[in-house]
Amino acid sequence: MVMRHTICRLWFVLTITLLTLYGCGDDSHVSFDGTDAEFVYTFDGDAEGWTVAFADLPVDYDPSIFELESGHRPLPDGLPGSGIYVQGHNRSDDLFMFLKRQVGGLIPEATYAVSVSIDLATNVPTGSIGIGGSPGASVFVKGGASALEPDTVVDSNGYLRMNIDKGNQSKGGEAMAVLGNVAHPDVAQREYRIKTLDSVGLSLSVDADNEGRVWLVVGTDSGFEGLTRLYYARISYTLALE
Repeated sequence: MVMRHTICRLWFVLTITLLTLYGCGDDSHVSFDGTDAEFVYTFDGDAEGWTVAFADLPVDYDPSIFELESGHRPLPDGLPGSGIYVQGHNRSDDLFMFLKRQVGGLIPEATYAVSVSIDLATNVPTGSIGIGGSPGASVFVKGGASALEPDTVVDSNGYLRMNIDKGNQSKGGEAMAVLGNVAHPDVAQREYRIKTLDSVGLSLSVDADNEGRVWLVVGTDSGFEGLTRLYYARISYTLALE
């Protein structure tokens, strides 16, 4: 055990040295503190390597009724900065809209405890009622990490499903935990406000791959059968060596 931790610390010293000499490459928002790695993204200039995808819908879905849309945009009026906009109409009663990004510089095949914090711009008040569920309380926000790239696969019913265990709607899975929902108690006139959600009190872990990389993944798992529009204004992760 002592030898393992010694090797781990030597790896981090080497990693920090390389990052200092050559820069952080694509991970321009990474910092190391002992055996912890922190990744923070505020989307001021662009999407910072994050990409958007959609799951839990038919592979031959009709784009005109699902209204899927995403992109890097300024935040709505009244909010400073920019974010990643995501939109979708939950015609399948189970729409999952997610963002993913790979990070590196970790110890190969080591296990990390995962902490995640998200700032969302949402315009959904608490107590809202909608088709199939609430447009706020029934749109569940999830966060997690995986060594396997989060992606969609076609199931036997012709639906696009996730290849990682995200759980379903209000339930988390092995790769993702439920952080909360998109309802905001201070929204009154459908104006957008920032809601912060995090994984405090939740148990999440991930094994880095054989090159010291993991995929970060956040998203919304919806039971509300209507249109959801939101912005990711900040995504922050801490990976702590176990």
